Amino acid sequence: MVAALSPSRAADFMQCPLLYRFRVIDKLPSPPSAAAARGTLVHAVLERLFDLPASARTIEAAAAMVEPQWRALLEGTPELADLVEESDPAAVASWFGDAVSLIERWFTLEDPTRLEPAERELYVETDLDGLLLRGYVDRLDVAPTGEIRVVDYKTGRSPSELFEGKALFQMKFYALVLWRLRGEVPRMLQLVYLANSEIVRYSPDEADLLAVERKLKALWRAIETAAQTGDWRPSKSKLCDWCDHRALCPAWGGTPPPLPEGAALLALDPRATAPVVPAEE
Repeated sequence: MVAALSPSRAADFMQCPLLYRFRVIDKLPSPPSAAAARGTLVHAVLERLFDLPASARTIEAAAAMVEPQWRALLEGTPELADLVEESDPAAVASWFGDAVSLIERWFTLEDPTRLEPAERELYVETDLDGLLLRGYVDRLDVAPTGEIRVVDYKTGRSPSELFEGKALFQMKFYALVLWRLRGEVPRMLQLVYLANSEIVRYSPDEADLLAVERKLKALWRAIETAAQTGDWRPSKSKLCDWCDHRALCPAWGGTPPPLPEGAALLALDPRATAPVVPAEE
């Protein structure tokens, strides 16, 4: 078994243990989301833009990438096609136009002709006393003097103070992994919110990241306890309004599916598969 945790799965458990169960153990699918798909499209364009020489990284060049990057996404995830009515030119134009608008806002916040990212879509992982911490960093900038900046693009609006901690937790998670990998605390964590053209910056220190490390260890102990007991209780909040699995939640009158065979293993190793149960003769 490989015990592993990503920022998104950690956030799921902190938000609602039952949500963690639905996603990690039951592996319940979520319907394609227009907002998520648009975000994936914009991320792909901003990643690919840095393939061009600095002088060619223009708004026009980025806008020209939108349609081909969308076609590439459809090849890998055909179900996204349901989000856009291809036979309706106005719908297609609106879909691409919304993505271009977000990209144009990014150009008002950062100048890609003056940036040379050290890494893009960087997979990082490190071992924390037997727990594998892993995830993908949108962009890593390294100054000539060695200082590290971790950058994450968000196509939504910047959160209120009530939810800002959740976004910063994700970035501190990445900072902790990078610190353990490279031996240096990142100088800057930068969240780029495109919907309302805002940048949130935070400079962590070792005390910050040690606190995150303690939090992750405590969180994993709670996940292990839930796995051993099968107690994946729901936690009601305003976020329930956006949950894809509310109909199955007992807090809202629903009934979760029975726990599958090997649920405890699935809870602790997301890459595991449930054991095959022989059919009765």
